[in-house]
Amino acid sequence: MSRASIPRAARAVSAEWARLAAPSHTTQRFALAMTGDLPAPARRWVTHAIAPGTPLWRSATLRMHGHIRLGSSWRTFHARQVIAPPDGNIWAATARFVGLPVVGFDRYTADSGQMRWRLLDIVPVMTASGHDVTRSAAGRLAGEFVLVPTSFARASWTAGSTDDTAVATWTIGGEPHAVELEVGPGGSLRSVLLQRWGNPGGAAYGSYPFGVAVQREATFGGVTIPAGFRAGWWWGTDRQDEGEFFRAHITDAAFS
Repeated sequence: MSRASIPRAARAVSAEWARLAAPSHTTQRFALAMTGDLPAPARRWVTHAIAPGTPLWRSATLRMHGHIRLGSSWRTFHARQVIAPPDGNIWAATARFVGLPVVGFDRYTADSGQMRWRLLDIVPVMTASGHDVTRSAAGRLAGEFVLVPTSFARASWTAGSTDDTAVATWTIGGEPHAVELEVGPGGSLRSVLLQRWGNPGGAAYGSYPFGVAVQREATFGGVTIPAGFRAGWWWGTDRQDEGEFFRAHITDAAFS
C-alpha cells in the first residue's frame, strides 16, 4: 500500500493502517450453510448483510462524514476508517473547531489504544493512551464489527435478551466483549448495545451502556452495512440524549 493511499490524519500510524487494510487473499466465500449454528436473529442479519458467494473479507476501509459532539457543541467531520475485527481499528478524521481543522485519529492496534488530535495538525489538542484508553478502544472495535459483516464467524454467538436479539462475543486484548444486535424481521440491523469501558462526561472509569441506532443501510460489493447511524453512552437509559455524541453517514466501503 502506498503512503499516498493512507489518510494524512493517520500518517503517524501508517504501518498499522497498511497492515489492517492489507488484502486477505481469502478463498472462502459465503454460503447460507455457514449460518446454521447461529441464533435466529443473527442468521437473519448475516444472510441479509452478505450476498451468497461474497468472499469472507477480514477488513473494511470506509469513508464517512457527519457530526461529533465536543463539549456542548456539535462539529462537522470527515473521516476514513480501517477496521479488521478483532485485530484492530483506526479512525482518522478532520473536524472543525472555531473554523480551524482539528486532525487526528483514534486507534486500537497491537493490543493498545491511543487518541491523538492536533489543531492545524500541529498544536496538540488531545493525546491519550494507557490501560483505560486501550480497554475502551477494544470495546469500540467489538461494537463496530457490524461494519465488516463478513467477519461474523470469528465471534462466538449466543441468544440475546429478546427474540429479536443475538449476542456476538469477541475476545480482544484477552478480554471478552459481548455485543447485542437487534435485528428486524427482514434481517436489517436496528441497533447495537454493549457495556463499554469509559468515562462518559468525566465520570469515573467503568463499564457503561454504549449503543448505536441504525437509521440507514447501504450495500457495497455484496455487503450491506449500517450507513447512517447515531451513537453514544448511556444507551437505553434516561440519559441517552445526554450521552449521544456521534452521528455519521458512510459514503463508501471497500473490503479486503
